[in-house]
Amino acid sequence: MMFRRKFFAKALLILLSIALLGWIVMGLWNWILPALIVNAHAIDYPRAVGLLVLCRILFGGFRGHGGCHRRRHWQQWQAMTQQEREQFRNGSTSASRQSGGSGI
Repeated sequence: MMFRRKFFAKALLILLSIALLGWIVMGLWNWILPALIVNAHAIDYPRAVGLLVLCRILFGGFRGHGGCHRRRHWQQWQAMTQQEREQFRNGSTSASRQSGGSGI
């Protein structure tokens, strides 16, 4: 019962977020682009949502935000010593040093 309520609440939040972002994209497009570009036309709401989805596909993908991976990398970075950080920045890792420095 509680799972269904959370699921529907998240789904509703996602739908409201998409609706709000579509409205923002439409407003910004219609405010800025026709004034800047000579042949730019105003767009309606469905085209604004389509533009939002297209930008997400082209620039963001649908793989999520990766917060878990970023957090893990940050924790690994914090656990490194200053010398290990310098080696990482210079591109040499322990695996490349063990194989004779070839990096293969």
